[in-house]
Amino acid sequence: MSRLVPCRILFAALALVLAVSADLVRACPFCSAVSQTLSEEIASMDTVVIAELVRVPPRPKDAGGAPAKALFTIREVLKGESHLRDQRQLELLFYGKAEPGDRFLIQGVDPPELMWSTPLKLSERAIEYVRMLPKLPAKGPQRLAFFWKYLEDREDWLARDAYDEFARAPYDVVKAAKGVYDHDQLVRWILDPDIPASRRRLYFTLLGVCGTKADNGLLERLLRSSDKKDKAGLDALAACYLTINGTDGLPLLEELYLKNAEADYGETYSVIQAIQFHGDSAKDLPRERLLVSLRMVLDRPA
Repeated sequence: MSRLVPCRILFAALALVLAVSADLVRACPFCSAVSQTLSEEIASMDTVVIAELVRVPPRPKDAGGAPAKALFTIREVLKGESHLRDQRQLELLFYGKAEPGDRFLIQGVDPPELMWSTPLKLSERAIEYVRMLPKLPAKGPQRLAFFWKYLEDREDWLARDAYDEFARAPYDVVKAAKGVYDHDQLVRWILDPDIPASRRRLYFTLLGVCGTKADNGLLERLLRSSDKKDKAGLDALAACYLTINGTDGLPLLEELYLKNAEADYGETYSVIQAIQFHGDSAKDLPRERLLVSLRMVLDRPA
C-alpha cells in the first residue's frame, strides 16, 4: 500500500503526457480566466453606449418607497445605434456613488425595448480603454500588446480584464508577442508577495517566453525554497524553467520533486503538469526523455 500513491501519480503522469489536451493547445497554459472579457461581453450585447450622469436619484422619502432612477445622457454609441432610434437619454436604477458629469458604460440587449445593464463608472483612462476595444485585431500578438499595458493596472477591473485576455490567448500567440514583454517588470511581479498565484502563473509563462538562462538563479532559488509562497504557481514556475533550459532543466526537477519521496504530493503533481505542457502543448521536448523523468516517481522509496 505504501507504493500506491507513487503508482497513482505515475499513472496520471503518463496519461497526461500521452493524451492530447485541447484546452492547453487553445489557451495560455496555467492561466484560468476569471470571467468573461469585456470584449466578449460587448460582442454579446445589442447596444453599447458611454453615457453621462445628468441627475443623481434623490433618496426615497420613506423606507418603503420605490427607488428613484438616475438620468443619463448618451454621449457616445459604441455599438447598435440603430436600436436606439432617437433615444438619447436613459433613466436607470443606480445605487453607486457618483456626481453629475461622471461617465458610464451602459449596455443593452433585446431590442426594440432594450433592457439595460447596471451602469459601470468609467475613469478617463477606462474610457480610452473601452473605446479601443472594438478597434483591436480579433486575435494575434498586436492584441496582446494592447492588454500588456494594463496588467496590474491601478484600476482593478482593467487589470482583471487584461489578465483574462491573456488567459484566453493561444500559447502560440503568447510566444509571438515576445517582443512586447518587459522582462524586468515580469520579475518584479513574480517577486511581489501581493500578486495572486493565478497572475503569477501568467507571469512565469511570459518569463519563459522572453527569459534567458540568466534567470536560472532566481528560478532555482524559488524551486528549492521551502516557503510555500515562493512556490505559488509551481506548475508554471517549473514549466518556465524547462522552457528556458530544455531537457537540461529536468535533473533539478527530478531531484527535488520526482525522485524525492519527501516531496509534497501537490508539488509533485504540479511538476507533472509542467512536464505535460512540454510534451503536449509546447511540444519542444522529446516525449521519450519526459517519460524517463516521470518513471522516476515509481522508483521513489516506499
